[in-house]
Formats: sequence, C-alpha cells, structure tokens
Amino acid sequence: MYPFRNILFPTDFTQHARAALKYAAAFAREGGGRIILFSVQSGSVPPNLLTLPERTFDEPDNRWLGQLRAGVHDLMSDPLLAGLEVEPVIIEGEPAPEIARAVREYDIDLVTVVTHGRKGLSRALWGSTAEEILAEAPCPVLIIRPPQRDFVEHRDSHTEIRLNRILLATNFRPSANMAAKVAGELAERTGAELHALYVIGDYMDQVAEVFPETIAPSLQRLREYVHERMHVFASEAGMRAITHIREGRPYEEIVRLADERDVDLIVIGTNVHASLFGGTPVLGPDIERVVRNAPCPVLCVPAGRVVTPIPAVVPQPVPQT
Repeated sequence: MYPFRNILFPTDFTQHARAALKYAAAFAREGGGRIILFSVQSGSVPPNLLTLPERTFDEPDNRWLGQLRAGVHDLMSDPLLAGLEVEPVIIEGEPAPEIARAVREYDIDLVTVVTHGRKGLSRALWGSTAEEILAEAPCPVLIIRPPQRDFVEHRDSHTEIRLNRILLATNFRPSANMAAKVAGELAERTGAELHALYVIGDYMDQVAEVFPETIAPSLQRLREYVHERMHVFASEAGMRAITHIREGRPYEEIVRLADERDVDLIVIGTNVHASLFGGTPVLGPDIERVVRNAPCPVLCVPAGRVVTPIPAVVPQPVPQT
C-alpha cells in the first residue's frame, strides 16, 4: 500500500487548507505519483474553467468563477508542486460524498485534510467536514491540525518526508490490521522508529474496585493476555516495534505517549459505524479525540482497504515498556 502514489488534495484555496499541500507534495514525490487538486463548489463550474476567455468573468454573475480560476492558478504555481504531475478537478456538490467518489474514480491512495478542530474543545468544533471525510473515504486520510509537529521538510524546491518516530495505536481487532501494515511499511521505508501501543481501558479498574473478588483476577489475566498478544501482533504484522501497554482512557494515553516520545505521526485504524439517526456514518469518540488533541498529524486507515491477510512471520523478541 505504501508508498502512496495517487494523492487527493482537497482545498478551498484558503491559507488554512494550504497547510496540507506540503504533505501531499512530499508523498507524491516519494511515490513517484500525482496530485489531484480537488475543490468542491456550491455553484456550477464549467468544465473548461481554466481555458475560458477573460471577458467571461467581466459579468457580475461570473466574477466568482474568475476568483476561483485565479485561486487554481496560484496554487498550481506553488514551488511545492514543481516537477509534479498535478490535475485540477473542480466540481459542484457536497465535500464529503464528492471526495469519497473521487477516491474511487481516481484510484486515490491518500487524502490530505486540514481540520479546524481545536484542542480540548467539544466534538462539534473539531470539524464536521473532516469527520465526514474520515467516515466516507475508503482509503487512508491524513489529518493535519496546525500548528503541530511537522515531518515534511521543504528546502530549495525539494520536499522530503522525515519521519523519526511513528506511533501505531492498536486494539487487536481486524480494523487495526491495515493500519499496522501501513505503519510498518512507512517505518521501513523512512527508517523511522516504530512504537505500537495498546491501552487497557480504565473502566476495568473501576469495575474491579466494585467487584474485587471476581473482576480483579480477570483484570490480571487480561493484562497478561495483552502482553502476550502485543508480542504476537507485532510479529504477525511483520513489524519490529517497541511495544507499550498502558491503562487509562485510550485517547489520553495515545496523545500522552506521542508527546513523551516526540512522535511525528500517529497511525490508527478506523471502523465506521452507521448513524443511529440514519445520517452520516460516525466514527468512534476516541478517534475524534485523538485527532483533536494529537501533537502531530494523524493517519487514519480504514479497515475496508484490507484485500489480503497479513502474512505471519517467525516471532522475534521486542522490548516492552
């Protein structure tokens, strides 16, 4: 799956959205691929927007199209895109479903998204469009929330991925398999140090306090099982990872370890659930909270892209902390 070759860069041509451009450019260069510069508008956009004569935009009703075309030209001329294959696509519709459709139509491997989510604030503020894209997109989505720790270096018209540490958050479920595969490939390709984390939820301790005679022994067995399973998990995924097992709230422990180890990228598997009210599919709250509080970009990998089982390898000892 990695390197990513076809990158979808959704944009509204604001400086905020432009924060994802260097990531799209870096991954496209790494994979020798292309970037689809993708913009969804509320009004109808002529397919020949970029070749229309200037006099077309003199009409009051068409001035917004002139501004849109200027935004496309400005973005296309960014030095980050020098030498890359870039295809602008501008359509009418709603962002999340159109992005999901574009992922399939253009065989996209990665979507880069900037969220307005604010650290520590309520779910409603973390960015509904980003949430919908995560729920709809059938490929990995890289979520950037500026300002964060950066792993792309741009110097003298050269953009390079510099990953020192990657954190894989896992729960051993099938939905985590593809995330483990992608994290392992990223670490191997970039030479990054790979950390794998499993969090035992703090609710187990709470139950053990109420029913110590029955729950406490089960909690101890769970801890032993997790230690053993973490070792097997890393081996099955073909990874040599530094493993971590913690207890507490999953999103808090993920963010805390990312802070402690100066992690450059968090990789997490996503499992989309149907909405109780028949609307847009929703994600688990821990993923939303990780994205809103992470000190670095978060790569969300859906289970839906799993096409072949991860081959098992001979287990190798890995350090535990």
